[in-house]
Amino acid sequence: MFKHAWVWMGVAMVALSGCDPVSRFGKDNGQVRLVTLDPGHFHAALVQKRMYPEVSPTVHVYAPEGADLTMHMDRINGFNTRKDDPTRWESVVYTGSDFLDKMIAERAGNVVVLAGNNARKPAYILKSLQAGFNVLADKPMTTTPKDYAVLKEAFDVAQKKGLLLYDIMTERYEITTMLQRELSRFPKVYGMQEKGTPDDPAVTKESVHHFCKLVAGKPLQRPEWYYDTDQQGEAIVDVTTHLTDLVQWEVFPEQTLSMDDVKMCSARVWPTPITFEQYKMNTSAKAWPDYLKKKLDKDGVLQCAANGEFTYSLKGVYAKISVLWNFQPPEGGGDTHFSLMRGTRSSLIIEQGEAEGFKPVLYVEPRRVPGVKKEEIAEALAEAMVAINKKWPGVSFEPHETGFRIIVPAKYACGHEAHFGQVTEKYLGFLRNRDMPAWEVPNMLVKYGTLMQAFEMAHGEKK
Repeated sequence: MFKHAWVWMGVAMVALSGCDPVSRFGKDNGQVRLVTLDPGHFHAALVQKRMYPEVSPTVHVYAPEGADLTMHMDRINGFNTRKDDPTRWESVVYTGSDFLDKMIAERAGNVVVLAGNNARKPAYILKSLQAGFNVLADKPMTTTPKDYAVLKEAFDVAQKKGLLLYDIMTERYEITTMLQRELSRFPKVYGMQEKGTPDDPAVTKESVHHFCKLVAGKPLQRPEWYYDTDQQGEAIVDVTTHLTDLVQWEVFPEQTLSMDDVKMCSARVWPTPITFEQYKMNTSAKAWPDYLKKKLDKDGVLQCAANGEFTYSLKGVYAKISVLWNFQPPEGGGDTHFSLMRGTRSSLIIEQGEAEGFKPVLYVEPRRVPGVKKEEIAEALAEAMVAINKKWPGVSFEPHETGFRIIVPAKYACGHEAHFGQVTEKYLGFLRNRDMPAWEVPNMLVKYGTLMQAFEMAHGEKK
């Protein structure tokens, strides 16, 4: 058991020393000092894929020794040593078994970054806030109804202490999603938001993910526990965090929501079969861990509860959320996203299949209803582009067999990994200016409350 700290990849040992109380953030020349707690997911490293002017290059890491920490530090070192635009992070690492208590006692920073084992995350969030740290957390911040109560307590603590708790919603920064949201606000293009029905939702979000893929140009090694939904969380409360957030953010922009606005209609979960050879390939494990053996079928195949979907209404608008997990993507492919928003004049559809080269593309499809003409939608799109080009110069459109295809300059398609830097910049701005919109916190609670309702219904705990 190690109870010391060192500069990773450095030579000299560095003793951790106490710092000013983190509650004094804002009086320390505006400098942000990051603390990474128990990183077990590659998203923790992606926050540091680039440097930020107001963030100290010294990052304190508190974690148990093991593969999760090693993979995290290898990624940070990879960013520091890459040929193009290398970062300059200096990691001071503590690996004692009392790492959480040590983090709180040392107070070596003012923002805790959390991305790892989701079963531990709610307690980490609450204890960090109680100790006076701001928190930037990867999704999901909670995966069970029991832990949802902990999350609500955490937001209460943050409010009382004047701290900022925020989750990393990268999908808000994907260009086709931003344009889908923007175009829905032009009545001549979109019309009014359709309500839909439980059997024919007016909003659909579907995401297909893969256990085995490339991250930062290298094959991704997952932690062994990642396949245990008791620790990672089931898909119905994991990736769905992004999709549920987008329903709220796109359909009801800048509006404060409440759980009274939510009505769950149906929900279900089903497994993805994972063989041991696949598991070994993705984790480098030599055998099934004990916590997964109970989830193997009679043929020794893991039945991982990695798929989920639910239909619900939000302020009367019906939406369907689906998340599917396969082991590997098709040749040349990757994670994909489908999104439909249906208005009275047109549907705004994001496709990311083989026809699009597995890159997201936004289509505007005129509704085939009386009073809607394709040429009128074209005129309305031309008008909308004048306004859109003020924010995104160069965005245009062209005719397509179903309507119109939105043409997006390549410079705006920065990719999923870059979105972590964009979210972090937004968070840093909220810290600096204390101007986080009033709707963000209540809508985060509604988002996770919605997921908890779906989880309960899928497991027969709520009728």
